[in-house]
Amino acid sequence: MKTIRTILLLIVLSFSSSKAQVSVNVNIGPPPVWAPANYVESQYYFLPDIDVYYDVPAARFIYIRNGVWHRSAYLPDRCRNYDLRRGNIVYLTDYRGNAPYTYYKAHKVKYKKRGNYYVVHDHDRGKHKGHGKGKGKGKGKHD
Repeated sequence: MKTIRTILLLIVLSFSSSKAQVSVNVNIGPPPVWAPANYVESQYYFLPDIDVYYDVPAARFIYIRNGVWHRSAYLPDRCRNYDLRRGNIVYLTDYRGNAPYTYYKAHKVKYKKRGNYYVVHDHDRGKHKGHGKGKGKGKGKHD
């Protein structure tokens, strides 16, 4: 009986003195073929030209239709002629979650197209990374 207690005590002590280790590995996944060569690891992209998000790990576009956000492997019909390789892509590097469209109104204003370039307000610098097309300061790309 004393031997059983000693064994149980040793087992309890060995478990209590062991340290729990937790390892979290977030694998965003490969970028889509239409992503620019200067790829930035990000779970979501925002495509301000067409008001669409792209979920990299799920390989799904997220867009609003009839007031409801939809996820699809394909762009909506309204974007059928849109060239993803030439469009503006904003990497949302500071968002974690499942609903980037929660900030859609802010993103729409923040990455609004004006003429040939995208305007990014100075107070937004450093929060989102992206690339744009056209000339001029603040074209959707942060220094």
